[in-house]
Amino acid sequence: MARHESTLPLKMLLFCFHGANTIIVSFLPLYLQYRGLSGTEIGWVMAIGPLIAIFSQPFWGYLSDKYQTVKRILMLCLIGLLISSSVFLQLASLPLLLTLGALFFFFAAPVGALGDSLSQRRADQLGISFGSIRTWGSIGFAVSTLTIGELLSVIGIQYIVWPYLCLAFACFIVSTRLVDVKVETAPVQLKDVRLLIKKKPFVIFLVLITFITISHRANDSFIGIYIASLGGGEDLVGIAWFAGVASEAIIFATAGYWFKKFHPLIFIIGAGLLYSIRWYFYAIFEDPMFIVGLQFLHGLTFGVFYLTAFQYVTRVIPNILQSTGHLVFVSVFFGFSGIIGSLFGGMVIDSLGGGSLYFFMGLLTTIGTILMLIYHWLPFGKS
Repeated sequence: MARHESTLPLKMLLFCFHGANTIIVSFLPLYLQYRGLSGTEIGWVMAIGPLIAIFSQPFWGYLSDKYQTVKRILMLCLIGLLISSSVFLQLASLPLLLTLGALFFFFAAPVGALGDSLSQRRADQLGISFGSIRTWGSIGFAVSTLTIGELLSVIGIQYIVWPYLCLAFACFIVSTRLVDVKVETAPVQLKDVRLLIKKKPFVIFLVLITFITISHRANDSFIGIYIASLGGGEDLVGIAWFAGVASEAIIFATAGYWFKKFHPLIFIIGAGLLYSIRWYFYAIFEDPMFIVGLQFLHGLTFGVFYLTAFQYVTRVIPNILQSTGHLVFVSVFFGFSGIIGSLFGGMVIDSLGGGSLYFFMGLLTTIGTILMLIYHWLPFGKS
């Protein structure tokens, strides 16, 4: 009983944060479109978050390792997130959106990654599945997409700030009850970070996954706009995200039963193949209901890919640099890939339309999957 109670605040943190993050991922592009921004301009705003994340996530991860606390770093980030979001989510001017967006994402970007890092450590400490904790983030995302989508369709997308602040404040309250994990090693020094760079499997792996994660991040930024362009409203966008993240939650919740059956890279390659099929189908269908119907593939693509990639990274990085390594991985997954996905996606959807964007995403993912298969065949891909 105590084992489950000790993880309850962490589960609630993930539930509340990913519930709040739903609003940024699913509805911020629609809010920006309401404010009169073009697809390219929306791409710039959505790219500022991943750009800042590249620097802020390793920075906060390093501080977490140095001072051997995830809890206090999370609380600090959440305070900054609350203050900055109250301004950012009410702006309409592109220069102000980029400026305040940079400040907002500096604090917001590390929260999910630090939560996942703490989840991985607590799972290892308690001998339970990482997915059994992480699934609560997916449940929070799924519940929020459905409820917030319905709410915004009634009150209007312009009031996006209020549900966000409610969920973010709940996240901060829960963070005060977290159980920290102490690492039985000397505090990390800046020179120790070089150990990550020397880990060839880690570095090569990060390069290769970008072919897949760029497409994932482009979808995050533009699926709402794509569904709207096909005739769907905010409520349908919410249902689409709910369907996708509900399937993701099932994957995380059942990870303890299927994860260790094969090498993590086998699952990653399989997820990459399904990503390709998913994007090609999205490019073909012109009825928004078909897009919603295919959202169950989100669990079999992102759910499997993220969980197994996170576990693989944990295997190949030194224990002393767990938070730093995890946040570098997330910086590539959501940061670097997010910049390219948002900017490239914005330009393509403006000039060629959503169908062409998803076709290019399918091609990119196919290339990444083939490269990942080659990586697994090579000696350093056996780690």
